[in-house]
Amino acid sequence: MKKVFMALLVGLLAMPAFAVQPDEMLSDPALENRARELSRGLRCLVCKNESIDESNASLARDLRILVRDRLTAGDSDDEAIEFIVARYGEFVLLRPTVTGSNWLLWAAGPLMLLLAGGIGLSYLRGRAAAPESDIAALSDAEKTRLAEVLGDKR
Repeated sequence: MKKVFMALLVGLLAMPAFAVQPDEMLSDPALENRARELSRGLRCLVCKNESIDESNASLARDLRILVRDRLTAGDSDDEAIEFIVARYGEFVLLRPTVTGSNWLLWAAGPLMLLLAGGIGLSYLRGRAAAPESDIAALSDAEKTRLAEVLGDKR
């Protein structure tokens, strides 16, 4: 029983801890749910790979409060995100858009894969088309010397 309890405790501790403080939460549950959804899609500018919903950094707290302020002011989800992106840049989005200069970043992976495949294919074709090297068989004297070096008593 103790092992099961410890396993459950470890499992609970491994879950992500959300950093939203009670004083940040909105009284309207619908607005709070919208704010939490938006917060999960925004990057903490201090932690880099955490959402502001998960981060304990003070800047993440400020961004969470800003999201809630925009929602209580009547902004739609898109308007609130646009406001934050206009202020902090597209880096703040955990899932950047595929517009503008970001299309190159989205296309870079597949392009590099195609480039590597093309280089590998040309290498293999060139190798297959290369003439075979002219390697002569060992002469009788070389065979005798090799047997002596290897200690072969033939």
